[in-house]
Amino acid sequence: MGRQFCAVVTLCAGLVLPSYASGQEPRRASDGVVINDEGLPQYSTFSLCAVDPATGQSGAAVTTRVPFVGRAVPHVRAAVGAVCTQASTMVEYGPRGLDLIAKGVEPQAVLQQLLADDQQRESRQVGLIDMKGRAAAHTGKNNGNWAGSRQGENYTVQANIMVGPEVVEAVAAEFESTEGTGMPLAHRMILAMAAGQSKGGDRRWGNLQSAAIKVADPNTPGRGGDNIALAIDVGEHVEPVAEMKRIYLTTGRVLGYRQFSRVEGTDVVDLKRMLHALGYWRPALAAFPEAPQGGNNNQRLAELRKSDPAAADKLQAESRRIAQEYQREYAVYDDEAMASVDKFRADKGLNYQGNPVGLVDERVIDALRAAYLTKRKTP
Repeated sequence: MGRQFCAVVTLCAGLVLPSYASGQEPRRASDGVVINDEGLPQYSTFSLCAVDPATGQSGAAVTTRVPFVGRAVPHVRAAVGAVCTQASTMVEYGPRGLDLIAKGVEPQAVLQQLLADDQQRESRQVGLIDMKGRAAAHTGKNNGNWAGSRQGENYTVQANIMVGPEVVEAVAAEFESTEGTGMPLAHRMILAMAAGQSKGGDRRWGNLQSAAIKVADPNTPGRGGDNIALAIDVGEHVEPVAEMKRIYLTTGRVLGYRQFSRVEGTDVVDLKRMLHALGYWRPALAAFPEAPQGGNNNQRLAELRKSDPAAADKLQAESRRIAQEYQREYAVYDDEAMASVDKFRADKGLNYQGNPVGLVDERVIDALRAAYLTKRKTP
């Protein structure tokens, strides 16, 4: 590929094409991004490099306009630091920057060495941080407006072709707000990226967007000894940062990945009714009771209240008690019902590795309904 990154890998965050004369099409790299008059792909992005001294982790997160940003912009190394290289991206700045940091070179001096002989330095943007929390960033003068960066305790955030400085400010403010909370570095960074995206992100909106995060941890072997504790690469998505967050929360079973409450309702009643009919739930129960008919009582209450308010109040209280007892007994998905479902699953060969206790999924519902209907048809 050579030193200049341009075609296969991508990194941008929204795209509104410049005006061209009628019939005049802009030149594009193979990933679809516009190439300027100097032959350079015009990538845009905002990214975050950060470290957590308490855990020894280092991370790099990014979102951009063109697909597969994780293949080029974010670079991390355990016990060393993180680098994000973007705009007219020089991918080599990632590993080279980490090599220099590993030798003890201070981040600002690392930038000076990387850019010293770079004829396109004014089209580059680079952010980096070491494990001491020292951070630095370079934003070339030719980076598209708005472009800039901000450094704070244990982080640096940088952006180009944004809606404005509010994107960087939002990322920084959110990251700072979680300092000292004990929240994992990856979680803090993803929340910070989401805060920046919520402010508009890249001022050139488009469909082909991506996001990625990598976290290195010297205490985690990773795969093949790379010490990469987390790597999420959303290659293309209409809301890549939100998708990155969803993947992180879901795969880590982090609070927020799902909505939940005590499960109860008429669907649970149906479940227990079918399990009972098939002998899996309370087989000794002679007949599955129907739910109390509140509607009939409502008419009776209305008539009774006219002649005997006290009796009406007593009847209403009794109706509520009966309804509540029925709800507790038949409409709550409790341990007894879960055990019945698990037995049904086992009998029907529906147990699969990784299934949680009492799982009621489409397979179970289809099998249960088919067996129940067959039972109902049988004399």
